[in-house]
Amino acid sequence: MQIILQEDVEKLGTRGQIVEVAEGFARNFLLPRKLALQATKGNLKRLDQIRGHLAKRTAGEKDVAQQLASVLSSVTLTMARKAGETNQLFGSVTSADIADALAAQGHKLDKRSIHLEEPIKVIGEYDVPVKLAHGVTGSVKVIVNREE
Repeated sequence: MQIILQEDVEKLGTRGQIVEVAEGFARNFLLPRKLALQATKGNLKRLDQIRGHLAKRTAGEKDVAQQLASVLSSVTLTMARKAGETNQLFGSVTSADIADALAAQGHKLDKRSIHLEEPIKVIGEYDVPVKLAHGVTGSVKVIVNREE
């Protein structure tokens, strides 16, 4: 089944692109979530208009993401965790912990946009990359201290 993507779908395509997918995937996932339109004759005729609308929306979202990235670059999160004598944490600091700390400071982000290769398990300072919309990436400084 051919569809026209209305949103960027990871490992499938970008907005305005025509892609071939399985009927079940389109019917059960993409179409109900309004991530895509069915590629009917009418929608294919309107494709240039649809792409123009999506390009404007993408440009606006990219500007907002760049502003958020510049704000996040000045944010420093300090977390206190219990640690052993070798500065090894008894737990870890995960992307969910960082997302919660950012939300407490007024920056609401999804934990999936925070890219930790693996959870932080040692006391120290870390620059954590945050993937925002449309290829815009920011970073947040995270300082992990020993809990007293």
